[in-house]
Amino acid sequence: MLFSIIIGLQVGYYFIDFNYEHNPTEEEQNWLSFQNKIDTLKKKEHNAVYKMYPFNPNFITDFKGYKLGMKLEEINRLLAFRKQGKFANSPKEFQKVTGISDSLLNVIAPFFKFPDWVNNPKQNRFSKTNPNWKEFPKKEALKVLDINQANKEDLMKISGIGDALSDRILIQREIYTGFVSMDQMNDIWGLTPEVIASLNKYFKISALFKVKKININNASIKELGQFPYFKYPISKNIVTYRSMNGDIKIEDLANIKAFPVDKIKIIALYLEF
Repeated sequence: MLFSIIIGLQVGYYFIDFNYEHNPTEEEQNWLSFQNKIDTLKKKEHNAVYKMYPFNPNFITDFKGYKLGMKLEEINRLLAFRKQGKFANSPKEFQKVTGISDSLLNVIAPFFKFPDWVNNPKQNRFSKTNPNWKEFPKKEALKVLDINQANKEDLMKISGIGDALSDRILIQREIYTGFVSMDQMNDIWGLTPEVIASLNKYFKISALFKVKKININNASIKELGQFPYFKYPISKNIVTYRSMNGDIKIEDLANIKAFPVDKIKIIALYLEF
């Protein structure tokens, strides 16, 4: 019975046509047409020739060297040479460093582009006779000024102070009704220690300058709160201490709760007792 089934399947396979005829849809026909274009483009890309433009051979990368036809060891010699801070300044020197063949050198050398000072060694690029020489105006010597009299332009002469930082300094000066110490520069956001050092070098506080002072023994909580160094809790603590102990003296400031003790010397210059 098994033998009969096997014979029957073999005969059926011989006489029955299993070929399936598939008619592609319109979408499939569009994809097939795109595939033909892709195959054509791939063929063109495979046959494309690498086009070279003038370049400095000292800065050839691995990929660039491969495209030029250089061997891996030749590229590595160039990279090792450059790591020493050295430059090849002629096609012959480039060949000596990399060890490329004469035939490859003849092909790529016409595209080598070295700096002008290499091609014209007699012309010093730092000489005033050089047509590309640019003489920059000398910086104006900075004079020591009063920080409370300085304007925006004066502040911007300091290296590191631009438009935004100069405005920020002037705004803070207006809030304090004037600076009483150069140490207040440390409270201005964005000023680095180097910039603050330059400010201290070229600016000072005039002894004749007078700021608007607050009478700490008569001012209300609201009036005290308008002073930048006093927030509401400190203003309230000042009035509370004053009501319990009488008039406040400069030595009493450290006894007031939450008072910024580290800034007493600066704050005291804004107060009347």
